[in-house]
Amino acid sequence: MKRILLTAAVLSILALVPAARAQERGAVTVAQTEAVVKVIKIDRKARTVTFQGPRGNTQTLNVPKEAQNFDQVKVGSLFRVKYVEAVAVALGRGGQAAVTTDQQVRLAPKGGTPGGVVVNTARISAKVEAIDYASREVAVRGPKGNLRAFKVSEDVQGLAQVNIGDTISVIYAEALALEMVEAPGPKAKPTPK
Repeated sequence: MKRILLTAAVLSILALVPAARAQERGAVTVAQTEAVVKVIKIDRKARTVTFQGPRGNTQTLNVPKEAQNFDQVKVGSLFRVKYVEAVAVALGRGGQAAVTTDQQVRLAPKGGTPGGVVVNTARISAKVEAIDYASREVAVRGPKGNLRAFKVSEDVQGLAQVNIGDTISVIYAEALALEMVEAPGPKAKPTPK
């Protein structure tokens, strides 16, 4: 299951590379995080699970109706989480704000270890609301009025020519892979010498 999850995440990100290169002055930035998180709350009626990360941060996720092993998840269950994010920013200017999205979900088979992968991809043409040239971050407002900030890769040329009010293109993909893992057993006491 772990290989399937990681493969789906990597393939989603690799799909961004040609799209970014096809657009003028585009590049892809990829970030990956991995951690073991603990289930601290379950709402079976709303189909949500709240996880606590290793630093104490919490995140609530919706469990798709297709997840057939939700009944196996208990408070205290541990999950290995792999999160991969790729952002392709192209600085071709002009056009109207627009967005197209796609979501792919792969879940463990019935009776398997709970887990799965969700890959979200969005192509956004959005108006620049703020630019930090020093840190190479751009905040854009999409067609629904939502604000999102992106880091612009050093490989992207022409950032200095982008101004507030310009419309730029952003291709964004995120993949979240979850796999339930066994809780570590009690530590063995050292044997006396």
